[in-house]
Amino acid sequence: MKQWVAVVLFCLCVSPLSAAEIEGVTVPEQAVVDGEPLQLNGAGVRSKFFMDIYVGVLYLPRLTVSAAEAIAGEMPKRVTMHVLYDSIARDKLTDGWTSGFRKNQTKVGLARLQARLDRFNAMFADARRGDLLVFDFLADGSTVVIQQGKEAGRIAGADFQQALLMVWLGEKPADQGLKKAMLGQD
Repeated sequence: MKQWVAVVLFCLCVSPLSAAEIEGVTVPEQAVVDGEPLQLNGAGVRSKFFMDIYVGVLYLPRLTVSAAEAIAGEMPKRVTMHVLYDSIARDKLTDGWTSGFRKNQTKVGLARLQARLDRFNAMFADARRGDLLVFDFLADGSTVVIQQGKEAGRIAGADFQQALLMVWLGEKPADQGLKKAMLGQD
């Protein structure tokens, strides 16, 4: 009997979990982007004024606690946003993206990205509780936006990928606690 209990405990300890759960959202341990398997790097809740807005999840080819490492490089990555809040108007989403870009870019950098940021912002519709937004960062430098299972569009440029990742992981992220969670630092 003791051997059987030891075997069961060993299997539970070394078997990878199939998913995690945060605020009622099931977060898969793996994702596939551009044919590359990615690992769950970290996940957490974006809160604002004591309200939970969304669960943010970061997938990378290899785990890291370094924001610089997660942002750099042209390799497949994924960020997902699972909406928790009742309703987020399109203009609130786009104001958030624009603010995040402004906070983490120089004026010259923002000017270089502005036309693509405008195209990016045009991709979004209102979001409601239960909606899923997916941002796939492809090895060719393009970013694919998926809202509710449908591709909303693509934006070219590794510089845009890095700028978008900085909204969550930059020096001035949208939510410091979410940044730490996505980097597996807590």
